[in-house]
Amino acid sequence: MAKAKTDIELDEDDFLVEDDDAPETETGNTKASLTKRRQIDNYLEERRLQKQLSDYDFDLD
Repeated sequence: MAKAKTDIELDEDDFLVEDDDAPETETGNTKASLTKRRQIDNYLEERRLQKQLSDYDFDLD
């Protein structure tokens, strides 16, 4: 087996990663998740309050 040394030319452009869109997408996903979570929390709070109202004994006599 012969060991051959070869010069490999690498372009710097091949290794550049353009992540300009990544932070915007991540921020957008985070905001959407927080919005959904707030909506769910509000819905659950409303259900809890409705249950408390239905369980409350209004007979004050």
